[in-house]
Amino acid sequence: MTQGRPLLNRRLAEFGTTIFAEMSALAVRTGAINLGQGFPDTDGPEEVREAAVRALRAGHGNQYPPGPGVPELRTAIAAHQQRRYALTYDPDTEVLVTAGATEAIAAALLALLEPGDEVVALEPYYDSYAACIAMAGATRVPVTLHPEPSTGTYRLDLGELRAAVTPRTRLLLLNTPHNPTGTVLTREELAAIAELACERDLLVVTDEVYEHLVFEGEHLPLAGFPGMRERTVTISSAGKTFSFTGWKVGWVTASPELVTAVRSAKQYLTYVASGPFQYAVAEALSLPDSYFDALRADLRTKRDLLSGGLAEAGFDVYRPAGTYFVTTDIRPLDSSGDGFAFCRSLPERCGVVAVPNAVFYDHREQGAPFVRFAFCKRTEVLEEAVSRLKGL
Repeated sequence: MTQGRPLLNRRLAEFGTTIFAEMSALAVRTGAINLGQGFPDTDGPEEVREAAVRALRAGHGNQYPPGPGVPELRTAIAAHQQRRYALTYDPDTEVLVTAGATEAIAAALLALLEPGDEVVALEPYYDSYAACIAMAGATRVPVTLHPEPSTGTYRLDLGELRAAVTPRTRLLLLNTPHNPTGTVLTREELAAIAELACERDLLVVTDEVYEHLVFEGEHLPLAGFPGMRERTVTISSAGKTFSFTGWKVGWVTASPELVTAVRSAKQYLTYVASGPFQYAVAEALSLPDSYFDALRADLRTKRDLLSGGLAEAGFDVYRPAGTYFVTTDIRPLDSSGDGFAFCRSLPERCGVVAVPNAVFYDHREQGAPFVRFAFCKRTEVLEEAVSRLKGL
């Protein structure tokens, strides 16, 4: 029928089943504790869930919501940015609701890139970045975050970032707090990135979905730095902050010109999504500071529980400043340093699932010995996982 021609186009040929699907299926097959995929095992606030029920029963959003998102949510997003970061956005022209942050990233890259453009991204990176850059016909240029065993952290080399920018560079794609390393970019690092973007006239897309999950340092939106308001597409979502990942409610804040561009692509992806949930998330964003403080404190405790258990089990642990993932070096336990083989054998060996960090790298050898565990689980689940891991 196709005379031997591959069915999948060449831009996506390197992308098959995601590692998350593979490892989650392995967890189901073996009955292992799944610390691979980053989703909570409990629902978020009851009042937010009830807000979704009220919206369903009242018929709010059961039919197509407005393309940019329901006004209530767009207003709540703008208010959140103002209250948290003193960033002012017009809810009618500078806010766009999307089907999760993943669609926001895809729409932004499809809208803003031409074939042949280069995109500089911090490696390791969330796997959808590479796929979306490929779908846009652009070229990804990774700048690797370097592990520092002495401090148990990862750091960005600003000189390497500057050197990666060429005349073909169109866009910087940043993620802070950073998945999978847990790095939170500092004020000094962000200021240097802003200076580079202005100097080289670059657009910047920032993935800030873990903005409320910061344990050390602070989250600072790049859009708040001099010269960045008009060149930055800021992306976030409700899933990580409110533990309703299945609702798929994300958003973009940017200048009217950038939002118009992103919306032009977004309308041909999902058009609209998550109607009733948009009303619920609007209420969630107005929760008092005590909610966000309690969420952060709970996850900090779980981070410390899992990080301590992994260290006792023999891993070298990179303690995250943000997100809900811990990166470990397996070499003290496995001299081969093969994270793929280690993760595929781990469920049978001790009944726990993790994810090999190499899938987040173009330079696979850089990530080969590192493995990621998620701690957005119930305390008793983490305690059992720690107990099992100590058997290694």
